[in-house]
Parts: sequence; C-alpha cells; structure tokens
Amino acid sequence: MDRQQALPWVHTALILFLLSPGGAIEIPMDLTQPPTITKQSVKDHIVDPRDNILIECEAKGNPAPSFHWTRNSRFFNIAKDPRVSMRRRSGTLVIDFRSGGRPEEYEGEYQCFARNKFGTALSNRIRLQVSKSPLWPKENLDPVVVQEGAPLTLQCNPPPGLPSPVIFWMSSSMEPITQDKRVSQGHNGDLYFSNVMLQDMQTDYSCNARFHFTHTIQQKNPFTLKVLTNNPYNDSSLRNHPDMYSARGVAERTPSFMYPQGTSSSKMVLRGMDLLLDCIASGVPTPDIAWYKKGGDLPSDKTKFENFNKALRITNVSEEDSGEYFCLASNKMGSIRHTISVRVKAAPYWLDEPKNLILAPGEDGRLVCRANGNPKPTVQWMVNGEPLQSAPPNPNREVAGDTIIFRDTQISSRAVYQCNTSNEHGYLLANAFVSVLDVPPRMLSPRNQLIRVILYNRTRLDCPFFGSPIPTLRWFKNGQGSNLDGGNYHVYENGSLEIKMIRKEDQGIYTCVATNILGKAENQVRLEVKDPTRIYRMPEDQVVKRGTTVQLECRVKHDPSLKLMVSWLKDDEPLYIGNRMKKEDDSLTIFGVAERDQGSYTCMASTELDQDLAKAYLTVLADQATPTNRFADLPKGRPDRPRDLELTDLAERSVRLTWIPGDDNNSPITDYVIQFEEDQFQPGVWHDHSKFPGSVNSAVLQLSPYVNYQFRVIAVNEVGSSHPSLPSERYRTSGAPPESNPSDVKGEGTRKNNMEITWTPMNATSAFGPNLRYIVKWRRRETRETWNNVTVWGSRYVVGQTPVYVPYEIRVQAENDFGKGPEPDTVIGYSGEDYPRAAPTEVKIRVLNSTAISLQWNRVYSDTVQGQLREYRAYYWRESSLLKNLWVSQKRQQASFPGDRPRGVVARLFPYSNYKLEMVVVNGRGDGPRSETKEFTTPEGVPSAPRRFRVRQPNLETINLEWDHPEHPNGILIGYTLKYVAFNGTKLGKQLVENFSPNQTKFSVQRADPVSRYRFSLSARTQVGSGEAATEETPAPPNEATPTAAYTNNQADIATQGWFIGLMCAIALLVLILLIVCFIKRSRGGKYPVREKKDVPLGPEDPKEEDGSFDYSDEDNKPLQGSQTSLDGTIKQQESDDSLVDYGEGGEGQFNEDGSFIGQYTVKKDKEETEGNESSEATSPVNAIYSLA
Repeated sequence: MDRQQALPWVHTALILFLLSPGGAIEIPMDLTQPPTITKQSVKDHIVDPRDNILIECEAKGNPAPSFHWTRNSRFFNIAKDPRVSMRRRSGTLVIDFRSGGRPEEYEGEYQCFARNKFGTALSNRIRLQVSKSPLWPKENLDPVVVQEGAPLTLQCNPPPGLPSPVIFWMSSSMEPITQDKRVSQGHNGDLYFSNVMLQDMQTDYSCNARFHFTHTIQQKNPFTLKVLTNNPYNDSSLRNHPDMYSARGVAERTPSFMYPQGTSSSKMVLRGMDLLLDCIASGVPTPDIAWYKKGGDLPSDKTKFENFNKALRITNVSEEDSGEYFCLASNKMGSIRHTISVRVKAAPYWLDEPKNLILAPGEDGRLVCRANGNPKPTVQWMVNGEPLQSAPPNPNREVAGDTIIFRDTQISSRAVYQCNTSNEHGYLLANAFVSVLDVPPRMLSPRNQLIRVILYNRTRLDCPFFGSPIPTLRWFKNGQGSNLDGGNYHVYENGSLEIKMIRKEDQGIYTCVATNILGKAENQVRLEVKDPTRIYRMPEDQVVKRGTTVQLECRVKHDPSLKLMVSWLKDDEPLYIGNRMKKEDDSLTIFGVAERDQGSYTCMASTELDQDLAKAYLTVLADQATPTNRFADLPKGRPDRPRDLELTDLAERSVRLTWIPGDDNNSPITDYVIQFEEDQFQPGVWHDHSKFPGSVNSAVLQLSPYVNYQFRVIAVNEVGSSHPSLPSERYRTSGAPPESNPSDVKGEGTRKNNMEITWTPMNATSAFGPNLRYIVKWRRRETRETWNNVTVWGSRYVVGQTPVYVPYEIRVQAENDFGKGPEPDTVIGYSGEDYPRAAPTEVKIRVLNSTAISLQWNRVYSDTVQGQLREYRAYYWRESSLLKNLWVSQKRQQASFPGDRPRGVVARLFPYSNYKLEMVVVNGRGDGPRSETKEFTTPEGVPSAPRRFRVRQPNLETINLEWDHPEHPNGILIGYTLKYVAFNGTKLGKQLVENFSPNQTKFSVQRADPVSRYRFSLSARTQVGSGEAATEETPAPPNEATPTAAYTNNQADIATQGWFIGLMCAIALLVLILLIVCFIKRSRGGKYPVREKKDVPLGPEDPKEEDGSFDYSDEDNKPLQGSQTSLDGTIKQQESDDSLVDYGEGGEGQFNEDGSFIGQYTVKKDKEETEGNESSEATSPVNAIYSLA
C-alpha cells in the first residue's frame, strides 16, 4: 500500500493588479490621463525593399490621442503622399509600394508624437534604412602561385550590405571548405592558410555572402591555387606522418602573425556587447594559440574560445573587462605574442528611469532621470515634445540636473515630460507624465467574493484599488480588531493579504479599506475553510489466487459541503469497470480474478478543491501444485499487526525503532515496511520510510530536520500485508537550512511574451525548517545581465514581457527560516514562441512518377523561426484532373518533413492531375506564412479497378459480364483486358484473354459445359499499362449439391486435413490386402474370364474390354459423373458409362465359402440397355476387385 497526497491548490482571487509589486501605478482608463506610448518600432529599423514599409507607433490615453510624425526633424505631411497612410486609431505608418515607387526615397529619421489635451508623448527617433544586397563586382582572378609551406591569405572583400552579410567559403561545386587549425576563416571573412600544402590544390576557393533580408547568396569568382613543391607526389599516407613537413621537404619556420599584424593593436567595444579578438598566425609546423590577460585571469564564466582557439569571445562585457590581452603563438621552432589593448565604452543605460507621477492637487513630487555611460551622458528635459527651456514658466516646477521637483502641483500642471540622455554611442528617451487628479478611493475588483480554501493551505486575498492621493490600505477580519499584518499574515506593497497557513479560526469575512483625504472605499472577501479530503481506510496490497474474489477498500472523509468523487486507476490509467467489477462508494470488488487484473490500483478521492490518493498492488497467483513444506496442510493468512513500538537511541538525524512481530499465520513474514507521518505539512498522511527483511525487529532510521515524526510498522508475507501497527510516540528533529533544492526546474513560454518557471516542490522531509519558500532567479542567457529574483511560496512563477523565444538562465533555491539551501544548478529555459516570420523560398518541384514528387527548398533563417523548428510542411491540393468533366475533391492535404531539412518527397498523389502546393515552416506555436503557390502536373498512371464488376448466369449456356468505368482513370483509358479460366474443383482449364475498347462495359461468355465454374479478372488500361484488376467467380451450379459434387468442391479443403490423409492411407492398405487375398483365392478356385461368360462379344467401340477384362479406376481420379476432362481443359460429356451390374443376370453376384465367384455375366437384351446405360451408380469395390482378378 502506498499513500500519495495530491499537491494542495493555492487559492487566490485572480484579479489584475493595477498596483504592481514594484510600485508602478496605472490609472484606470475611464479616468482622464495624458498619452502613453505602448508600442513602437526599434531605433534602427531596417526593412526589406520587397515589402511595404511599416513604422509602428501606438499609444493610449483619455481622451484617445491623435498622432503626427516628423521626418529628419521636420513635419511629415502624410496627406500629401498617396503612398503613405496611417492606421485607424493608431499612429502606425504604412508606406505602400504596390503601385510603384522606390523604398530608398523614404529613408531617414522618423519620430512619432501622440497628443491629447493633457500632453504629448514621443516615440524614439526611428532610423529607417532599406536593406541592401549589392552585387559582387566582376573580376578575373589569376591562379594564386604559392610555395608549399608558405602562408597564404585569400581575401573576400564582400560588397557592403545592410545589414552586413554572413561570409562563408565553399568550392565552386558548393562543397564546404574543411577548416582546421591550419586553414580557417577569420571574422573579417578572409581565408587564412598558416602554411600551404600540396593537397590544397585539389579544390578551388570561393567566398560566399548571404544577405539576411533578401535570402540571397552571392558567390565570388573562385580562387585556384598552384602550389610549387619539392616533392611533386601527393602521397596521402604522409598526411598522418609524425613529421609530415620534413617528409615532404618543407622547411620549418617560427610563427609570425597574419592577423592582426605587428606586435600590438587596440580594440574598442561597447558595454553589454561581445568582445571578439582574433589572432591568426603562420608557421611550420602550424602554431598553437593561447590567450592571456595581463594582471589577471580571463573571466571564466563568460569566455569562449572559437575558430580552433584563434578567436577569443567575451560575452556581455563590462568596464572591468578593459585591459590588455595578448595571444601567444608557438610551435617547436619558437613563439611570438601580440598585445591587444581593449577599451570598454558604454552607450547610456538607466540607473533610475523616470516613472509616471500621479499627484493630488497641492501635493509635491519629483521625476528622476539618472543614467550612466562612457563618456558620461548628458541629460536633456523636454515637456510635451518641446525643450523645457522654451516651455512656459511654471513656478511650481524646479529643474535640478537630472531631477525635476514639483511643489504644490495644480490641475494645470498636467503634462508629459521626456528625458533624453545621450552620448556619442547612443541615446535613451523616456516619457513620464505628471497627472494631477482628485479621485477618492475606488475598488477595482468584484465585490463580496467568495474564496474557499482547504485547511492548512496557503492563500492570498487580493484587493486592487486606486485613488489620488494614493490611498493607504488596511485589512480587518469580521469587521473588528486591529489591522492584520505580521505573524500568520503578510501584507504586500500592492495591498494583497497572504495567509501563510489556513486554520479553522481564519474563516470569516475579510474587509480591505482604502483611505485617502477624499474618503474611503472598502471591499469584502468571504473566506471559507474546508476540511481536507482524506482516505482514512486505504486499499491494502493483496496476493490472491486466480479465479477468486478480491475487495479493495477505500473509505474517505471529506468536507460535507463539497461534492466528493471517487474513481479508480489501474497502473496509473483510468480503470474500466467491466461486468466482473463492482464499484461502490467505499470499495472496489473484482470477481473471478484473472492474471490481467494484476497491477497497481489507485483510489482517487477528489473534490473541486483538493484530492487524495492511495495505492495498493494486487498480485495474482497462477494455479500451483500442493506445497510440500510444513505449512502444506495449514490455512495461510496475512500476518497480524506488529505491536509495542519503542523509540531508542534518539539522535539529531536518526532514531532506533523496535517492535514485537505479530503471528505470521502459517506464512513466513518476508518484509517489514516502516511508515511515518508528520503533523505540519500533511497531517494524517502516512508515507513509506524504509523496508527491512522479515528476520529483523529493530532498525535505525535516518531522519530529516524539522519533522515531528510518528512511525508505524506493516508486516508482509506471501498472502498480503498486515494491518498497520499502532503509531509510536512522536519525535521532533531540530531545524536546519535545506540541503537540497527543488527538482524538475523548467522554463517554458505559455504565451509569446512570457516564460513560466515551474518546479516540483519539496516535501515535508526536505523542508528542514518552517516557512519553506523558493528564491527564483532568472536572466537572459549569454548577456550576463544582473539576475532578477523573486521569492515564491508555490511551485510556479511567470516572467512577463519577455522577447520571443530567447534562452534564459534559471535558478530555483530553497529557503526556510534557518537559512538558504545550497547554490542551485543553472537550468536553461526559453520564453514563449511566436509564429514564424518567414516562409521557405526557392521551392522547386521535380515529378518522380505519376504519384510522387520531390521537393527542394531554401531553409529559413533561424532568427525568423521565433521558436523551436518542428518541421517544414507542404500543403497541397488537387486543383483539377486532365480528364474533362471529371469531378475531383480539392480538400487540402499536408506532408510533414521533421527537422531542419531542405528536401522531401510527397507521395500518394493522383496521376494525370493538376496540383497546387504551398510550404510553411512550423514551430511549437504553429504555422508561419505560406510560400509562393507552386503548380505542377502529374503524368498518366495506371487506372484503378473497374467499378461494380458483376457476373450473371441467365442460363446454363451463357455468362453475362457487366462493369462500370474505374473511379480513378488516372489517364486516358485505351481499353479493358479480361482474363478468365474454367475450373472444376482443383483442376484448371486454359486461361483465355479478351481485349475490349474503352467504351465497352458488357461481354458474354458461352459455356463449354454446364458444370464448370469460371474465374474472371478484369482490368482497365492506359498508355502506361494495366491497372488493378477486379476479380469475380461464377456461383456454384445447382448440381453441386449432390454428394459427389459436394465432395469434389470441398476436396481441396478436406485433402489438407490430417484425419482425411490417415483415412485414405487406411483405405489404400485395406484395398491392397483385399487384392492379395483375391489373387490367392483365384489361384485356389480357378479363373473366370469375363469374355467367355458373355452372350455376345464386345464390340470394337468398347476398347476398354478388348483384352477380356474390366479396368479399375480410383474414385479420386474420376471426373464428375457423366463427364470427363480433356487435356485442353474443356469438359466433355461421356459417351457411355458401363457398370458391372449391367452384365449380371438377375441381381448381384454371390461368393462361395472359398471365395470363388458363382454368378455369371450376361448382357441385358432390352433395347434401352443395349444402347448404353448412363447411370451414375458407383461401382462396387468387391466387383472391381474380382474384375481385376
């Protein structure tokens, strides 16, 4: 039996905070307020020249703001340009080039102004640039002649693109150039050979530039190398020679720097960017590169070595990364070094960004704008988009450097202030409005909410409010008493009240009161405390025999005001209650237990607020022989419960538990299971602690800090488990900081602009102290920015306003009142995905056959996927058939190509059809934009089978065939092919073939005889060939109901049966014995030639009896009665069928005691018999034997 307690729910009123934990205030939108910019394009806005230009600017305010723009600091008159429009209820500019125009004409610096009667807010200055991908200048490159072992630099010099292109080297046949310590590409795009070897002549070298927006790759004319060598034989075995250069006659040289040249250089990098340093050296053998920093160590947590150690990257640099770095190039001939002086400058960054200021008339306040940078940035204040110096004077306003102080503000002081801080490396612009409001407190959540929580859980009561002046908020319980704060209560800055552990006495009505000088407002929250759902009699592990009945108990105690549902799981899957099972409120009964019933059974008791689980394992025993041990004749049962539990050897982290075993009831005890219960986190819930062999009755138990333990023992034998023992006395361990952190930490986006951090909470034995909580830290990966952190009491936290699908470093650390847990591991999580922004390009289709095509496309760039690339997907549909008047379904179908691949195959197409196809890239969010629609046509194929192929027999001479045209002709029909064959039992006739015109749908077959059946196979044909065949058979003729016919029809089935084969062998043996006896008796009794006993001689028309005897033939080899099968497979009517009885006179023949034949053969004289007897009577086996004799 295993007890599992479900994770308690944290009950919180889900209400939007208008006062965030950080203290930023938002004014409800029904109150008047100045404009606030809510969305804008990036400062450096590069656009694709093939698309329309979109410059975003959105704002909110009351009244709704109006918008205008400046371009290059001058008013931009949108009405005068027909290509430019502004979106409705927005300031977003749309520049449309569908009717012509050059995007380059609109490059410049744009700024958006959002204005209402209370002020004007400004966007950043948005620098609009059109992406450029200029062509590579044409040039003829002579072969590069170089001595083997000498250094070589192949310069790329790509055309200047916007943004800069990505450079990579390939051969003219588009094979990538293999790079290693000797041959590699520098970050400037050039290809460096530390020393040239003869094998470098085996390919040419072409520099390629990939441009981001146009998704184009431009290739420079390739370089070819001519290597002069003292050893013209390029023996590949020398490549692995321990002294390859000496083996090839190449002189060894000390290292020298190829890039950068000389012994020193300098580098400037901006704070927050990546510092990238190159050191590429020549020499023979190829030098090794090592990096150092003078006066200190390289920062290990953000240092990366790239390009075979030739490049040093330091991510997210800060001022302390300034200094002198040097690279050391060395080989066995010597070493040199190059010193790089690094200076870290900084564009402005915020120390204290100005926030919106909400004041009541007569109140004082201040706006602070502090920023830092290198060089030190200057601060410029503006009001409503105009320099503060040119604004009308305001005696209530005082500017003191980076601070504006407001004293005794009035309604007329409302405005939007801009702080612009800048230096030579960039600028920051922030809007902050001053709103002067006289608003009494108001509540922003529904009134009189009902919150129901489970006893001992944690909960939070929210009370969002607004007012000006900012109200103070206090909480009261049941309308009396002092303000709630401290102890079991904690009030957050935003006014939320947290109750750390709910008790019965916490039930009641909680009132939040917001007060300012203009009045007060209050709201009430009714808190109801419910008893937890508990399974107090749990199902027990049981071992039962197959075929018996078993009952699993599950008795539940719950809050009577909540609806209880009890369900069962088997092996953690919902249990289907079949007719062998009976489910009651407090038990599950299984009748006629089978082996498939073995497994774990979980009773799940749940209400709308919580649930409890209890698990037991059912073992089913197969039927066994009678045991031979000492318990063979004694009834077995589950053991009695252990008793008299005693705790001794009390220590800080351990205790010894001793017990007296109960009676084993004739089945030896195999195990003892020790369980514990603690009364703080999950009182009344028992957990497995450890298991010990059945031979012991004392054990040392390892304990966790800050747990009030109580133990019980369960005995187990082959029949089942005992009832638990009575609990031991309690023993509390002292507290300590946590020694572990929560497991299964994950960071995943649930929306495109958030990341949900979750973890598995620690249980009572891992808490080690009171008030277990979790310190959650996160930051962007590789930016090395300051860690964000928050303390959480639950098991999840949502980070908002994240960029789309970027990696984050996440740490979750446990903490209690005794201290923090160990330093947590760093987990990489990702923010939410957005739909992909780009579609596959250069989609090419190649028709493979009539039902399949091959696709090839250019993969999208990783930064446009905006998530994890799941697959490329092709949507295709059948537009029409090349056959006229043939209706086709245009339902869209799809083919998936998982992973980042550039090609795939689409199969199961309809031949002879027109198709259309589009491609998308798919991430975890969904489909991206669709590619250009492609059209293709499938060639002719073979048709499907003719429809409704019917076989009819109007009489015994004719078979009529009818059919309909194929459902899918898959081309132009040129005719039909009919193949048919007659068969009788297992005997087949000759196959016949008929070809018909495409319009013929009927055909008649004349039977050769009325007995045989026919098998028909009909297929349609196109120029490609015959398609699938439709097959039919004629029904069995009526005369097959006779015994002989039935035997023939079923012969193939019976002949494969073992009993039939044995029977036939017995009959053959019996016949052989009778023949031997016959010959013996005949020798003893004389011969009786048949011809001598006949009255008339046999005619020549009966060749079977020319020798005076009658032929015996096996019944199995006879044709159907009245017919025989010819060699060509046709069936002919037999001309005569003589019987031995016909030659008898007056009845059956008789035998003497010695076995001699008494009767004589005579020929019947009547006319009917002399013309032949066509009777179907079977020949007597005895007559046949004596005819042979």
